[in-house]
Amino acid sequence: MNSLLQDFNTPHGTIPFTQLREEDYLPAVQEEIKKALAQIDAITASTRPADFENTIEALDRTGEKLNIITSAFFNLNSAHTNDNIQSIAREISPLLTDFANDIKLNQKLYRRVREVYDNRENLGLTPEQETLLTKQYKNFVRNGASLDQEDQQKLRNLDKELAALKLAFGENVLADTNAYSLELTEDDLDGLPQNVIDAARETAQSMDKDGYVFNLQYPSYVPFMKYSARRDLREKLALAFGARGYQDNDNNNSQNVLDISRLREDRARILGYATHAHYVLEERMAKDPETVITFLQDLLHKAKPAAQRELEELHAFAKAEDNIAQLQKWDSAYYSEKLKKQRYDLDDQALKPYFSLENVLRGAFNIAGKLYGLTFSQVDNIEVYHEDVKTYEVYDEDGRFMSVFYTDFFPRSSKRPGAWMTSYKDQAAYDGQQDRPHVSIVCNFTPPTSELPSLLTFNEVTTLFHEFGHALHGILADTTYRGLSGTSVHWDFVELPSQILENWCYEPEALQLFAKHYETGEVIPMEFITKIKEAASFMEGMQTLRQVSFGMLDMHWHGGGRVAAGSTADDRVKETEQRAMDGTQLFPDVDTNCMSTAFAHIFQGGYSAGYYSYKWAEVLDADAFEKFLEDGILNSETGRAFRKHILSRGGTEDPMDLYVRFRGSKPSVDALLKRAGLVSR
Repeated sequence: MNSLLQDFNTPHGTIPFTQLREEDYLPAVQEEIKKALAQIDAITASTRPADFENTIEALDRTGEKLNIITSAFFNLNSAHTNDNIQSIAREISPLLTDFANDIKLNQKLYRRVREVYDNRENLGLTPEQETLLTKQYKNFVRNGASLDQEDQQKLRNLDKELAALKLAFGENVLADTNAYSLELTEDDLDGLPQNVIDAARETAQSMDKDGYVFNLQYPSYVPFMKYSARRDLREKLALAFGARGYQDNDNNNSQNVLDISRLREDRARILGYATHAHYVLEERMAKDPETVITFLQDLLHKAKPAAQRELEELHAFAKAEDNIAQLQKWDSAYYSEKLKKQRYDLDDQALKPYFSLENVLRGAFNIAGKLYGLTFSQVDNIEVYHEDVKTYEVYDEDGRFMSVFYTDFFPRSSKRPGAWMTSYKDQAAYDGQQDRPHVSIVCNFTPPTSELPSLLTFNEVTTLFHEFGHALHGILADTTYRGLSGTSVHWDFVELPSQILENWCYEPEALQLFAKHYETGEVIPMEFITKIKEAASFMEGMQTLRQVSFGMLDMHWHGGGRVAAGSTADDRVKETEQRAMDGTQLFPDVDTNCMSTAFAHIFQGGYSAGYYSYKWAEVLDADAFEKFLEDGILNSETGRAFRKHILSRGGTEDPMDLYVRFRGSKPSVDALLKRAGLVSR
């Protein structure tokens, strides 16, 4: 019996992970695709005139179980994968691509949707219904429904190729990440804090090795680059990190990069767009590539002078400390940390005892309670896919069940790098019946050791709040239609709920709720809080320039930038990357390293022609947070307004309308520039 095809007889209908077999996923997907296509056939076979309920709402309700199964599977493929799961993903992915095209290119269905769209002014629709109708109609038009059969077949073939290439890209990055380890002895540990050394020892023991092992997973890589006094070893680890997907092995991604960008452009042109970026941005707040490029160039213009001043200061410091004649990429984190410690008498190791994972998570829950009236209760009766995963039930202040919430915080070889939020089940309210969401966040934080609990760096603290902000967007969803629920918003709006929540990590009133010493319970000293605030804009010019460079690289690959004519795929990718990032690079280039070949956000994930949205959303979050600063950062009235107008409404209306409804005006870039210290207050 395939448990995926049965009704889930579990608390809140959660996924019965322990009952599932890997071999169940493919047949379950195949069966649910058949059921969903039968639902589509029922819509198109109707003899009744097309209307909102029998066509638009019916389409929104199609394939619910398929969405749950695929969400579970692809999160598993990212969070706890193996060779067999990756092989199954390569079979499932083209099936889903075909299924999506079977809907988007269905002429009978398109005609019914168009019939409703053309008659929309006479239907008395609510704003939410109008939004869903417009979204569905554009989805057909933007994906080839009006093309002839020959071009539709070309689209199908392109989408299949792209699905396979994106999977291969991610598998290659993960393989190169897992393949490298740096084995050290006690003589190699100069500068490293004891907890970092302990973690490296336990990593070595888990591999049946002596000594200490560091790898390319972030909780291992980042502290080594930040604290190791051994410049030669920092260089070695940094070169390995930068070479992922760019080595002479089976994991090389250069051709994948070229193929993905080319196929995306081919697809856009078939649909009548100049580039993939033109296609993508039509449905974003930015609207077109010119707006994005202008936005990035404006930030570059404002940030570069500050970045160059910071670099000169860092170089002078490194020269005075260790007589470094030329700063390299592997020096930046190390000397930045030392300079920050000197300037603010503050470093992550001094802060970490106040940021145990347990306390930080409890603090995030507490802040969500004060702002939005939520409570989180850990439960042990919900099944999980790995022992590290914890589960919670979320309730509103009136006792109403809101969501199931999953957390998965620690790295493992079966988990891809990074941090993300996913939804196993979306919220909807058809026929007055509430379906509440099942939401998960997955991270790669510093794990506990035999001596210490998980003590987070401050960067990990902000990452937790960031992903929790995404989760709240899903948890607090209160829409009618699944297709507009939670994070189903314009891509350059989706980061607002996540990035705004990071601001609470810098505020004394919030820090005093959760920044408590893991042994004594002592609240973080006020002097540390002051230093955290003062250090918030430390090296912000360099950090902004780095983000701008990534956005420009993304726009070059997807916005019509010319691809270099090198003799090999590696040469073409490398030279193209250098052109795209020209004017944004502060350190000498490394021939054997390449950003593009490991840039999963834009080549595997959903950020193609959209990486700029991180900085775009920073403008929104800085401006919106000014409202909380004015009213009080834990002001429940302001929190309820943000919940009402932003978090609960999903994609039901134009995002700028929602934003203005909360803030009272459109956002200003000045708030971001002031917060970053790039202009005077």
